[in-house]
Order: sequence, then structure tokens, then C-alpha cells
Amino acid sequence: MIDFSFTENQLAVRDMARDVASKVVLPKIAEYDRAQKLNPDLIPAMRDANLLGFCIPEQYGGLGMDYISLGLASEEMEYGDTSARVILSVHIGLYSLPLLTFGNEAQKQKYLTPAAKGEKLCTFGLTEPAAGSDVVGIQTTAVKSGNHYILNGEKMWISLADVADYFLVFAWTDLAKKKARDHSGISAFIVERGYPGLTTGSIHGKLGVRAGNTGYISFQDVKVPAENLVYKEGAGFKIAMFCLDQGRYTVAAGSCGLIRACRDACVKYSLERTTFQQRIGEHQLVKQMIANMEAGYEYSSYLWLKAGWLKNHGKRSTKATSLAKWIACREAEASAANAVQVFGAYGFSDEYPVERFYRNSKGASIYEGTREIHTLMQADYALGFREDTPIERDLPVVQQ
Repeated sequence: MIDFSFTENQLAVRDMARDVASKVVLPKIAEYDRAQKLNPDLIPAMRDANLLGFCIPEQYGGLGMDYISLGLASEEMEYGDTSARVILSVHIGLYSLPLLTFGNEAQKQKYLTPAAKGEKLCTFGLTEPAAGSDVVGIQTTAVKSGNHYILNGEKMWISLADVADYFLVFAWTDLAKKKARDHSGISAFIVERGYPGLTTGSIHGKLGVRAGNTGYISFQDVKVPAENLVYKEGAGFKIAMFCLDQGRYTVAAGSCGLIRACRDACVKYSLERTTFQQRIGEHQLVKQMIANMEAGYEYSSYLWLKAGWLKNHGKRSTKATSLAKWIACREAEASAANAVQVFGAYGFSDEYPVERFYRNSKGASIYEGTREIHTLMQADYALGFREDTPIERDLPVVQQ
């Protein structure tokens, strides 16, 4: 039986994240969003609150918390701003949890422990200029040469690209399989900033998530030690799919934070703003928009909670996570659009936060699997064309 009640430890993590969001993110988010810069105080604050490794086991420097805790923290950070939740998504969901699952002991000691302690910041490198949802369309290669692999290629739209210390990178190790578009020729590597030939840069002019760092990674004959190969050659695609399962989960939970932020802003404004000698909250169509936000928040929350429960019990959750991500992002986008409408002309200005909510909401319908990809996935599950099957190394069961 699924139990959605929260433990004291889970609520403590939620409160830690809420505290960082309220004290560090919200007071300056308008400033950093306009400047299109990452708040330099945010990552140290997350580290000091143990938010960069709280769901990694204690033996690797974490707090040993569970997936529900990760979802709650993601929601609270996105309530502050999407850029804050993205840090949790890539550092924990797309890097640390996959390394915990697929890395060997030496890799965990060297590359997971510093990440869990917040000493190193980490991210994930899959997407390329011409390959997003089409994973086998990536062009980056890793050619074995003695005790190293030589990486060449470019990654694009990488969160924390210009500030991360470690990168979990995907590349073709079997060039014949690359030509045949056989995903079993893709492998995963841990790459350190500072390796000769590795350069990064930031992308500016984004529609949303402007207070977050997004950029590119370029590999020009980068020598990566052979021991940095994760799990084994040819396992990269499966590892990437595992990564996306965790990342999508944090996006789903985070989107609920955005819905709640939209609702709270609209409730406050609707009780203050008057038109036609009435508070606008008394107008039926305004009530309808707020009611839709409330409903969207409730059922999106239950979807990510179900996915988190499955993950906590070591059960495959790709279907549940995909559905949660698809629906929560859809509802966040709709809530943000309605929030702008509730605020009217003021919603079109950055004097109020709802225009930022609207801009931020769009990205989540694209990254971690577009809404179209998730639509197809859910149809394939219903039609019996797809099923959740165990992979060689499946979800870690984490403490509740």
C-alpha cells in the first residue's frame, strides 16, 4: 500500500530547502534573473544546508535520505526559482544517483563523496547541438588509446556547464555501432574540469531560467583515464536512461513548486486588486483560473509521490516518472499562463514574479524529454509496445 504521509526526516529536508529558498533565492531572484547570472551565494548556501548530497548514503558523505525527500526539496527550491531546483536536478538526479548506482567503489570514493559533501559541483553531458531526444544522434566520440580514452565533440544546453567541477559525459566508443545507430556503442565517462582540451562557455539570451548557468562543453582531444569509464563499455545508453528517470522526477516535483508559486501569487493579488468595485478574487473567471491551479497542484503532486514511492522500494518507475513529469510540467505551464492573465497588464511586467514563472515554465516542457516524447511513451505503455523492465543495475533502495 502506498503511504503518502511524510516522516520527520523528510519534513526536515523540506524545511531546509524552504529556508534556503526563502532566505537566499527569493530576496534577490529578480535581480539575478534580469542580470542573467547565477546567484553566487546559492550554491554555498545549499552546501551549508547539506542539500547537495542529502539523499546519498552516509558512507559517501551524504545524509542517507530518500527519493520523497528529494522531491520535497525540489518543490521548495523551485518555489523560489526554477534555476535553484535545476542545481538539485543535475547535481543529484543526473550525476550523483547514477554514479551511486553504476560507479565502482573507487569512483564513488573519488567522484561521489566530494559531490555529496558539496565540495565539488557536478553535472550531466548528453545533449548536443544536433541531438536531444534523439540520443543515438550524438556525435561525441571516445577512442581508446592505451590507458586513456580520447574524447572529441561538443555538448550543448548543459546546466552548470561553466561552474561544474565534474561532468558525466556520454560518447560513442564503438564507431561501427555509431554508424549503425546502435545505442549499445555508447559509453559514459567521468570528466574533470581542468583536463587539457576541455573548454566550457555560457549561453545567454534564454527565454527562461535566466538566473541559472546554462552552456556548452567542448572536447578537443581530451584524455580521460580509462578508470573513469562508468560501469563498462556500451552501457552508456542504459545509464543515460537511468539518469533521465531521476532528472525527470526532480522536474516533476519542482513543477509543483512552480504551480504553488503561481497560485500563491494569484491568491494574494486577487485579494488586493479591485475592478468594478470588487476584489478580482470575487470574479468567477478569476476563481476558475485559481481553482485550476489548485487542482493541477494536487494531482501533479500525487503523481510524483507515486513515482518516489516506487523508487524508494527499488521498483522500476519509468512509466510513473514520465507521466508525473509530463503532467506536472503541463500544469505548471498552464498555471503560469493563467497567472499572467490574473495579473493583467502587470503580469506582462517584471514588477511582479508571474512573468518570470511564465518564462521558466516553458523550458520544462522541452528538457528531460519533450512533452511529445512523454506523450508517445505513455501511449506506448497503454498499447503494450513498451514496458518497464529491470536494467542490469537498477534503482538503489534508499532510507526512508
